[in-house]
Amino acid sequence: MEALQRIERFALAQKITLMVNRYEIRAVDPDGGPGDLLAVAQQKRMTFKEEVTFYSDESRRTPLFSFKARQRLDVGATYDVLDAQGNALASFRKDFGKSLLRSTWHLDAPGLHATGRERSAGVAVARRVWDLVPFAESIPAPFLVHFDFLDETGQVVMTSRRGRSVRDRYDVTVPGAGMDGRVAAAMAVALDALQSR
Repeated sequence: MEALQRIERFALAQKITLMVNRYEIRAVDPDGGPGDLLAVAQQKRMTFKEEVTFYSDESRRTPLFSFKARQRLDVGATYDVLDAQGNALASFRKDFGKSLLRSTWHLDAPGLHATGRERSAGVAVARRVWDLVPFAESIPAPFLVHFDFLDETGQVVMTSRRGRSVRDRYDVTVPGAGMDGRVAAAMAVALDALQSR
């Protein structure tokens, strides 16, 4: 888990299953390919209070950290990122008003306040139009979705870039490892799992 805490780049891939969303978090090899498995995340679907737990491997016996909503069924819910013992690492929330046109998130951790938003306003609008197409959920979106998280000084503290693939795959960077990788992994999963909320 220490490798994840200090990581500067990782890959996130969604695995579709019937009743849960699963994600794999992997290190990135020097050639850009998938490296060692760092964590597996699981989100139950159709729950009243969102919670995603990250485990050390596919057996899902050893929880590493999690994030969960403070409120039930709230579009502006705040989510707490917790370590395996339940201690708070960070919190994040979607800015519902600003997200109507361009998804915007606020992330708070000790010594850090960052705001993340979709890099391209044009892609943000096109993605919303795409979501209105009746069959859109069964077809991979043709858009590359990028999020940049900036701290209060304007420095990039995290980026998440969705690549073109049938399943959702993201390349996540944490420049200078200035953010705990567990927080970055939780935020990256939330950008996919909670985006439509």
